[in-house]
Amino acid sequence: MPTSRSYQDPCGIARALDVVGERWALLVVRELLLGGRRFSDLRRALPRASSNMLADRLRELESHGVVHRPRPPLYELTPWGRDLEPVLLSLGSWALREVPVPDGPLHLSAVSILLFLRGSLRSPVPLTLRVDLDETPWTVRTSGAGTEVEQGAPETADAALATTPLILNDLAAAGFGAALDAALADGRVTATGDLPALRGLRVA
Repeated sequence: MPTSRSYQDPCGIARALDVVGERWALLVVRELLLGGRRFSDLRRALPRASSNMLADRLRELESHGVVHRPRPPLYELTPWGRDLEPVLLSLGSWALREVPVPDGPLHLSAVSILLFLRGSLRSPVPLTLRVDLDETPWTVRTSGAGTEVEQGAPETADAALATTPLILNDLAAAGFGAALDAALADGRVTATGDLPALRGLRVA
């Protein structure tokens, strides 16, 4: 179902943009890649999108069959919507090569940094981590083979870390280690459990 602003072009790329090419649409999809979210969750994750704009995008994505609400009030991706995941991850990798980071105050959502870590975080030993970002818990299971991320806290964890998405991004960029120690010392991060294992985390 094309929008009223359809390109009227039969090319598959144009038809895809008819569905997800409106402002904020792909970022809404990004925020749903790790599981269902409430409208309030999406507002916090995308603070520069007005409530009306976000409601419009969700309504359009629902009408196109990209998003649905099988368990209200949660918005979730449909199987077809989930097929956008490799497209978004490839688009992000493409931008990282050449597109500079914007100037001014930055906002990074928890899902954004967790998607990055899911594809790049490695540990020399298998670890289950509780990661609290902006007071929301996530489970991160990592090893030398890869990383899995789930919503919610794990039943048991080798270590726990609490901070903001931007600070976690800085730690990942610095390779944890001494950067983690500095963040613990000045209170930007709190952590419990196996601290040597946290220091040993690396981004591949």
